Amino acid sequence: MQPPLKNQFQKARAVIQSLVQGIDPENGIELPKDSIVNKIDVNRALTMGVFALDQMMARLTRRAQLPESVGKTWTFEEEQQLTHEAASGEPVAAIATKHGRTVRAIEARLEKMGFLSREQRTTDTSFLTSPKGDDT
Repeated sequence: MQPPLKNQFQKARAVIQSLVQGIDPENGIELPKDSIVNKIDVNRALTMGVFALDQMMARLTRRAQLPESVGKTWTFEEEQQLTHEAASGEPVAAIATKHGRTVRAIEARLEKMGFLSREQRTTDTSFLTSPKGDDT
């Protein structure tokens, strides 16, 4: 079985970071001064690789903290349940937890379904509008 992606990124980062520092990642011995990793363009490229892996690991960490249904299509049954919950006056945060979605997603769906106006939303809707405030 293949190790989780985050572990692969961490191992790759450790290897590349060793090379950036001029160290053989297998035995920890300093590489010769004329080694390819000591050329400025190669070292800069390796450093950018470390940066890119750090960014990817940070994204994986953030993604792992999101509710389980983020990005999933809404089913008819789920919308029916949401209709009932909204009509019952359940708090949006509680509904979000039940559905495994973010508060932002619940508010957006409630707005789309006519249960909530844009002005009633507590979450930012800037991704839905242009900088001038009109839909595009």
